Amino acid sequence: MSDGEKTDKQKQAELTALQAALAAEHAAVYGYGVVGGRIGAPRQGEARTAYDAHRAARDTLARSVRDLGGDPVAASPAYALPFSVADSSAALRLAAQLEERLAGVYADLVRATTGSRRTTATASLRESAVRATRWSGQAPAFPGLAERADDTTGRAGATDSPPSASPTT
Repeated sequence: MSDGEKTDKQKQAELTALQAALAAEHAAVYGYGVVGGRIGAPRQGEARTAYDAHRAARDTLARSVRDLGGDPVAASPAYALPFSVADSSAALRLAAQLEERLAGVYADLVRATTGSRRTTATASLRESAVRATRWSGQAPAFPGLAERADDTTGRAGATDSPPSASPTT
């Protein structure tokens, strides 16, 4: 494989990850519209701040897609919510799920990018993980990495079993 082919493959992988992040941001903007309509008064400011942050991220991602020669994926006119959002409690759960999903998409974007785009994707991953924690009250061990979500590696008290004398294979 020549360097030109590798560069084209890397560019395509980055564009695909950017489009996925853009689609997730479109969904988050929609979702936060629902959250804002149902969230209790004490947290409405937090919901509005998140909504504004996701609108800005969406616009930045659309520019990045265009910079790579792509046509930014459009928002859907509506999105199916994962559950009914009839009250403030459900709005909190939805906000946490939106952020958890975004953390996963941004983890993929971190893997697909380099340089300043990777730095921006890393910051977005961190911001989504922090917001998810604020909304849910629980911090995942590996934000954005669903395959590690139930992994207890490195957590104090994760196991009561003493280490074995010899590893088994």
